[in-house]
Amino acid sequence: MSATVREVAPGVHLVAHAHVNCYLVEDDDGVTLVDAGLPAVWRPLGEAVRAIGRRPRDLRALVLTHAHFDHVGVVRKIQGIGVPVWAAAAEHHLVAHPFSYAHENPRALYPVRHPAALPILTSMLLAGLPLVRGTTGVRTLQTGGILDVPGRPHVIATPGHTYGHVALHLPDRDVVISGDALVTLDPYTARTGPRIVAGAATADFALSFASLDAIADTGAGTVLPGHGEPWTEGARSAVEHARAAGAA
Repeated sequence: MSATVREVAPGVHLVAHAHVNCYLVEDDDGVTLVDAGLPAVWRPLGEAVRAIGRRPRDLRALVLTHAHFDHVGVVRKIQGIGVPVWAAAAEHHLVAHPFSYAHENPRALYPVRHPAALPILTSMLLAGLPLVRGTTGVRTLQTGGILDVPGRPHVIATPGHTYGHVALHLPDRDVVISGDALVTLDPYTARTGPRIVAGAATADFALSFASLDAIADTGAGTVLPGHGEPWTEGARSAVEHARAAGAA
């Protein structure tokens, strides 16, 4: 299964694989990887690093927006090459146990109610979903400040999808990486356009909708989601659409 890599903002590259997005953020100090996909992204990720003119030794940090199974697939391998992994304190248990997540609604009925999502879920299975394993030894992200890794992201608390979810604002690139706090493709329903993820994988709808304010407040021109295409009509517009879409 191949991946695509393309520059979506100055020095920010989207690596899309099995309907899950990772991002490579580069500056003069090296590269930060944001989120870690599913296990089969390992080789395509290496190809993407080389495609942007870098080498694996240039990778300085892996920052997790959250620790659901589809965002930690190669965390152990990243640790194995000596790269520090960062996540909010409230995510550390989930990093160790990526399938033990809270969710508002029962998961089993979603494939029945939303058959259009079956190809998405199948591609995730084929990308190694059953092989995902957790890990420990993760460094703690502090929200409300700047993380000293390549790209110098501003770390914004956006709980709701998970309780420790964060977004990363790169003001000099006019970008906010929203993770799964705001997506443009819901893997559980196949619906597109800005929205929060369905209750099959969202811990708290009320928190999720409240956290959209923090994304809007960045004023970023581009929103880079954990699933789906970048939204280039501004963070405020994305949040308006997400609120209108409601819960699923």
